[in-house]
Amino acid sequence: MSREVKMLLIYIFPSTMPAVPAGSIYGNQQGPSCFDRVKLGFMMGFSVGMATGALFGGFTALRYGLRGRELLNNVGKVMMQSGGTFGTFMSIGAGIRCH
Repeated sequence: MSREVKMLLIYIFPSTMPAVPAGSIYGNQQGPSCFDRVKLGFMMGFSVGMATGALFGGFTALRYGLRGRELLNNVGKVMMQSGGTFGTFMSIGAGIRCH
């Protein structure tokens, strides 16, 4: 490998990046609180539910023959419903796992 390529790689991928200490975004060294875990569970569940709702709601609406505005309204409604449902169950599960 030539010297120029090595210098370019060192410039792109520096090896002396500062490490972020655990729990630093929460302001203490104890990690996330139970409420933070419940929020994260809801957000993860909501995003998975939205993706699932887009797939299942989209295929179902196309099977019913919906097009245009009706299709978007129906898919959006199914996405919000499934996202809210799955997010709720994921947040309950995260709350149960908290001590």
